[in-house]
Amino acid sequence: MAKQKKWAEMSSAARAAITVLAVLQVVLAGAAWADLARRAPEQVNGSKRSWAWGIAVNFVGPVAYFARGRRTR
Repeated sequence: MAKQKKWAEMSSAARAAITVLAVLQVVLAGAAWADLARRAPEQVNGSKRSWAWGIAVNFVGPVAYFARGRRTR
């Protein structure tokens, strides 16, 4: 198995990519939580509490919330 590189051992391109992905994750989760907080329970498919926990699951949670968690009408 390959040895994991430490942050200082990574190329600047790899560090930049990780940073961009981390910022994207935080922005997506923040937007999803803000949207969830503003919505009435009737406007959410399922439990708001469950969606709040689900949004915390990396990229999958916020994307799932925006795709399936919100009722449009």
